[in-house]
Amino acid sequence: MSHAFRSRINKLPLASTALLVPFAAVLIFAGSYTAHGQEHIPPASKPSDCDRAAFRVVVDVGHTVEKPGADSARGTTEYSFNLRLADEVQQALVGAGFEKTVRLITQAAPLRGLVERAERANSMHADLFISIHHDSVPDNLLETWEYEGQQRSFSDRFKGYALFISNENANPKGSLEFGHFLGEELRTHGLQYTPHYTLPLMGHRRHELLDAEAGVYRYDQLVVLRKTLMPALLMEAGSIINRDEELELATPERRAATSAAVAAAVEDFCATRSHPSHYLQAKQPRIRVRPHRQAATLALPSRAANLQGGGK
Repeated sequence: MSHAFRSRINKLPLASTALLVPFAAVLIFAGSYTAHGQEHIPPASKPSDCDRAAFRVVVDVGHTVEKPGADSARGTTEYSFNLRLADEVQQALVGAGFEKTVRLITQAAPLRGLVERAERANSMHADLFISIHHDSVPDNLLETWEYEGQQRSFSDRFKGYALFISNENANPKGSLEFGHFLGEELRTHGLQYTPHYTLPLMGHRRHELLDAEAGVYRYDQLVVLRKTLMPALLMEAGSIINRDEELELATPERRAATSAAVAAAVEDFCATRSHPSHYLQAKQPRIRVRPHRQAATLALPSRAANLQGGGK
């Protein structure tokens, strides 16, 4: 980790705003997945004092079967994308020695279901919480096209991943630190983050970019991040409303790249935790439910606007 980034983490207040990253980051870091089936050279092994067998990661599958989140440009539910990727992330973590990794699925509808996710992670004494999602766009950015005889919505304007943390989490510094590790690993695996959350066109869903190197945004209102007692992060793995990226996200290669990045980032993060379970002693964060802020990370088409099951 760079000295500059470590300094930013050390200066981050527990529940205050960070400096807004200049708008120029939009042009600098916009990008996309480089190639299907791209061969990635794994990084050289590093000395680590990480006790992988004792470090528990909860991999949360965003949304539910009944409330499946956004529809992709071709009509596939976000939940199905989330489930496939979460399965592979869990496998990658277990394969890397994190045997206590748990894949979390709930059936309860929001808001109860969101609180249940955090409560279950807390009861497991987890050391890290990762919520898996896939992105859409606000209604005003949607266009229509015909796919297999049906009218579908799409937007090809933006693509890429986005990482979100909450300053109201029990350990925002730890959350930001993990976000930095994950963003670095995603870039190593050929992925870039989307900068559109900094744009005025996002309206009240515009978010502060905390880490312009890694693509980590601040989103304080996300219940699953606010109520967890361990460092927590929500990952939008890519945009399923973008027609090209939807196809990429459906490939084994893209899922493998993302899963490998998560596993490597967890290893790096675990190595920094001399006493990983000390987060359990943190004060229970408060929940101030604001219905108009509990919607999805992005405004979804009106037919899916109430599909909040994964914590967005």
